[in-house]
Amino acid sequence: MKINPDFGLENASGYRLVAGVDEAGRGPLCGPVVAAAVIFPNRDIDIPVVIRDSKQMTPRQRAAAFEWIKQNTIWAVAECSPAEIDEMNILWASMTAMLRAVNKLSCSPQFCLVDGNRLPQKLNGMPVVKGDAKSLSIAAASIVAKETRDAIMHDLAMQFPQYGWDKNAGYPTQSHLQAIEKYGINQHYRKSFGPIKERIKNETSHD
Repeated sequence: MKINPDFGLENASGYRLVAGVDEAGRGPLCGPVVAAAVIFPNRDIDIPVVIRDSKQMTPRQRAAAFEWIKQNTIWAVAECSPAEIDEMNILWASMTAMLRAVNKLSCSPQFCLVDGNRLPQKLNGMPVVKGDAKSLSIAAASIVAKETRDAIMHDLAMQFPQYGWDKNAGYPTQSHLQAIEKYGINQHYRKSFGPIKERIKNETSHD
């Protein structure tokens, strides 16, 4: 069942400037993890597009929502690179990217609603499990993060077409793993992630 998020949590917070925060790209083997923060300055606004958990939307719905969000909200995106992910692990890299996105907003939020079960340090707010199904601000952030990351992977795919990143977004699909087997890895891979770590270990043991 598709649940439509609303502004219930935003209104209950008692604050006017509430940012929804979410990330995209925790699971892929390559590319950055991207976070977005979105503030609806006017929560009485009529929203003519579908805004819900980005995973429950069609690519066309997401693209339309992304355009509307960019024009009608205060938003920002930030990322952590594969090297940063390897250095601090994916959880802390996600938290760091979220914090960076909030800090990049053109006005500081009074309160943050963060998707998941953990609040990045230094943020005033609360974590919301399955937040993109409950809060419109978080759902909007999930759309911005996913659309931004997909565009990054699409651009990288133009430089490295052999991996199919425009289709798999860096996730470990069978065809992607076969491409890694055939072509090896490059600087965009996360060396701390299982299949990549295993590959590097095997390569060094054969040297």
